[in-house]
Amino acid sequence: MKTIITYGTFDLFHYGHVRLFKRLKALGDKLIVAVSTDEFNAKKGKAAFFSYLQRSEIVEACQYVDMVIPETRWDQKAKDICRYDVSVFGMGDDWRGEFDELGLLCEVVYLDRTGEISSSEIKNSLAKKPADRANTDNACTPNNKTNK
Repeated sequence: MKTIITYGTFDLFHYGHVRLFKRLKALGDKLIVAVSTDEFNAKKGKAAFFSYLQRSEIVEACQYVDMVIPETRWDQKAKDICRYDVSVFGMGDDWRGEFDELGLLCEVVYLDRTGEISSSEIKNSLAKKPADRANTDNACTPNNKTNK
């Protein structure tokens, strides 16, 4: 059995995440996804919209994912590769070169990111929107079923 592993926060789950998981799963038989815990994200200076438990539940629901584990430290990757008998360590190409040393333990691959989508871009885009998105003049109400 060929086991693949990847790591990330996977906040604001989107089609780029799905495509990454699909491509990683195609490299083997079992895909393990390590989801960064809230505490680990805080150490990295990151804040997620969804909690670790919520993000893990979302990732686990993806048909390409066979197992979800917590990512709690930078240095756990080598131990996870050995513990789960991993054949391929895969990450998005924005991490290219960062984990090459793991090549002593397994194959390391960096996959191209899905263009035009990222959780950071979604967060930035939402932050630019007005707080009140509803335009009451155009709202569809029971007494006004068509937009004016």
